[in-house]
Amino acid sequence: MSSFVHLNLHTEYSMVDSVVRIPALMKQVREQGMAAVAMTDFSNTFALVKFYRAALKAGVKPIIGAELVVRDGNSESRLLLLCRNREGYLNLSSLMSRSYLEGQQQGVPAIKREWLVGQAGGLIALSGARHGNVGRALINGDPGVARKLLDEWKQLFGQDYYLELQRTGRDGDEQVLVGSVTLAAATETPVVATNEVRFLAQQDFEDHEARVCINQGRVLYDSRRPREYS
Repeated sequence: MSSFVHLNLHTEYSMVDSVVRIPALMKQVREQGMAAVAMTDFSNTFALVKFYRAALKAGVKPIIGAELVVRDGNSESRLLLLCRNREGYLNLSSLMSRSYLEGQQQGVPAIKREWLVGQAGGLIALSGARHGNVGRALINGDPGVARKLLDEWKQLFGQDYYLELQRTGRDGDEQVLVGSVTLAAATETPVVATNEVRFLAQQDFEDHEARVCINQGRVLYDSRRPREYS
């Protein structure tokens, strides 16, 4: 039985960037001997029932969560929230509903950090790696700002806030990894290794990139297109 569990995973219900189908996911998770797997679709839990039932049928523990946009003025960052219990699920559902009703700009739902005050109970937060505000501060060479942001998150989540560590060969990965480990050691913040699972096999990469291009309004073979996945 593998001790590694994927905690940052979009299914095909994340129309912006994923081609992961739930039956194929459960088959692969079971074959690799993983005891659990998380679903963290972008600003939705539309696949919850299908994911939950498929996981139980496969003998895999389902972990429910979502990836949210956090908007602070004109800047946006990402935050992953995992439900630890029923309270967490209710809080996540409330935050997502509010993001669509009150926080939507140009079709993108977002929460504000202050909305989490009183609604962080039952939730485990992952930093978002290079997409989170701590990671972006590290990429910008501002460890002091990163520390301040980390302290703010820990005021909300305490030891239920984790710094994500990723090593996928993309720009910024190493800066965030090294900086996060340094911050974790200095602040006794837990860390977790993740990968942004958006497709299951190498041969699915082009289909995945096509979906990303459709969402971004770009052409697949445009040499100027930013490569956000590997």
